[in-house]
Amino acid sequence: MLPPCGTNRGVIEVKNPIVLVMGRLLVLLLVIAMLISACGETATTPTASPEPATDTTPAPSPTDQPAANLTEGCVENYDPTVDYFPEKISVDYAEGWTIDYFNHYKVVTVLNPWRDAETTFQYVLVQCGTPAPEGFADAQVIEVPINTIVTMSTTYLPHLTSLALTDALVAIDNFQFVNTPEIIALIEAEKLVEIGSGAAVDVERVIDLDPDVVMTYGVGNPQSDVHPVLLEAGLKVVLNSEYMEPSPLGRAEWLKFTAALFNYEAAAQTIFADIVAQYNELVVLAQRAEQQPTVFANTPFQGTWYMPGGRSYPARLLADAGTTYLWADDETLVSQQLSFEAVFDRAVNADFWVNTGTWTSRADALAEDERFAEFAAFQSGRIYNNNARVNEYGGNDYWESGVTNPHLVLADLIAIFHPDLLPEHELYFYRQLP
Repeated sequence: MLPPCGTNRGVIEVKNPIVLVMGRLLVLLLVIAMLISACGETATTPTASPEPATDTTPAPSPTDQPAANLTEGCVENYDPTVDYFPEKISVDYAEGWTIDYFNHYKVVTVLNPWRDAETTFQYVLVQCGTPAPEGFADAQVIEVPINTIVTMSTTYLPHLTSLALTDALVAIDNFQFVNTPEIIALIEAEKLVEIGSGAAVDVERVIDLDPDVVMTYGVGNPQSDVHPVLLEAGLKVVLNSEYMEPSPLGRAEWLKFTAALFNYEAAAQTIFADIVAQYNELVVLAQRAEQQPTVFANTPFQGTWYMPGGRSYPARLLADAGTTYLWADDETLVSQQLSFEAVFDRAVNADFWVNTGTWTSRADALAEDERFAEFAAFQSGRIYNNNARVNEYGGNDYWESGVTNPHLVLADLIAIFHPDLLPEHELYFYRQLP
């Protein structure tokens, strides 16, 4: 029974132990409830949002940029943002052509295909497996890298051997004039086709071969130029006008022109850089000569003496070899047409006479004209001809490997004019006429 109101409950004595325990438990539960409530209020206090977890999954990356040009096969997954030509060439000495690079194609322009030409030729070299660009209606579009080629001049053959690309050669114009050993081996193994040149070119045979490219040259004469008929037949034709270059290194740099068709820019850059280094070292060596001997060149043809112009390829070689070329004051690239008397008046006392056509001895000179004996160079025996490497059919390696290797030509000339500078050198393209 509960005590009546007003009764002092604190003095009530509880004697039942169960009731006592239960009371203590009740108090404990109340304390716990109060603590939980307080914690709950604290937990609901606003706090800063937790940092989001870092996503370690790599983001999608664009197509990997190639480290080298593709020299075999085609692009499988074209990406317009990719530069497919990371290995590029620069044209530093040649004046007759340019090259411009874009992500998946390159534009090669032949500026001076022949003397006094009023046209240029443009080639769009498109990486195989990528689309052809628009805006080049007048240009030939050629997929690169090419796999097969036909050459119509022996001067292009050293390009292929230097780049280790002779397996791509399927035909040449004429077997007889070839001097390059690797190409002769292919001819003997019957791995090449002879197609002829000029008006005699076998167009049907070229069509059957279906080459990726035919490399030829033009002179601006419809009667002898072969490229129009080949183009009309639907073939891909590129004009190589290296013979128009006035400098030896300019001619040699057309190696890069050929390399661009195969995407072999890296190899061409390395090879040509070595040629330049050797050539320039020889130029510096020739500058050490104490004297510059006087020299003239060539022989009359049908009564006219074609003397190289003062800015021509032969004149540049003679200057770089440390000589005084007697027609260096001429400002033209082409040969001057002179009489015997005009040449005699200026060159009768010249120290040296070079590049004497087909002569193999001074007796050959006298057989043509006994007046040659009156030149001082004839009397001293200082006549040197660039025909030391001529095959049985008249093919002259001076105009084959010599074009791509002007440092070898220059070494010969320095050894002729300044033997003390290269005492151990053995003539390669030149020989002294007995």
